[in-house]
Amino acid sequence: MNVTLNIVGAGHVGRVLGRLFAGVDGIAVQDVLTRSMASAQAAVDFIGAGTPVAHYAALRHADVTMLAVADDQIGPACAALVAEGRQAGAIVFHCSGALASSVLLAATQAGASVASAHPIRSFADPQQVAATFDGTFCGVEGDALALAFLTPALNAIGARPVPIDPAAKTLYHAAAVFASNYLVTVLDAALRAYQAAGIPEPVARELAQPLVTEAVANVFRLGAAPALSGPIARGDSATVQRQQQAVQGWDAATGELYRALVAPTQALAKRKSER
Repeated sequence: MNVTLNIVGAGHVGRVLGRLFAGVDGIAVQDVLTRSMASAQAAVDFIGAGTPVAHYAALRHADVTMLAVADDQIGPACAALVAEGRQAGAIVFHCSGALASSVLLAATQAGASVASAHPIRSFADPQQVAATFDGTFCGVEGDALALAFLTPALNAIGARPVPIDPAAKTLYHAAAVFASNYLVTVLDAALRAYQAAGIPEPVARELAQPLVTEAVANVFRLGAAPALSGPIARGDSATVQRQQQAVQGWDAATGELYRALVAPTQALAKRKSER
């Protein structure tokens, strides 16, 4: 594998992947394009390779181009890249978890092979992510030729590529939102309810932690249905009704959240009983 790699967009994801790819034999980071020369230079400094550029016309031809821009900029970035030509036979991929590679239609029409590669983790601290990237799952989909490059390249930086259905890309991304964002929202409801019951916030966090960690550990050890416990799992509908009324009386919005979770939890309890 001897390829040149251009990077368009170098926020946290672009910088981390750029640094990791730069360390792979056979991949040469070439040009790095961001919104300004200053940010491009900062990205190159982090990556440890490449030449900063400030406009598409300055990009040299590359075998592979990574679009690490915001979701709403992937289409425009692809169009700008194609407008400069020289994409026939090249590979273009983006890093979005929400959009499929089909958003790169302009590159496909220009003769490029396209794909997406989405690292499944938080990039809040690029230095830390770059140092601990080994074992990170990456959802991948796209053209066979593009994946023939991406799969070994991701393996080389310690990633674990997982093929996904491009038609279900939005559902795939929603799964991450359930597993991460909405989990935090539910835990916030628990902590606020403890506080409403007179428990100080720091103590509420200590009190909830063993419940949360054990429940999560059981889900990943046993599966969701076997891990379910509590009044719905026991069929204690009277307790559930009292709790819903109490939460509703304390905070209407949180009461609606509690109510919305009852039916899915009952369905999960049914799956548990049928095992």
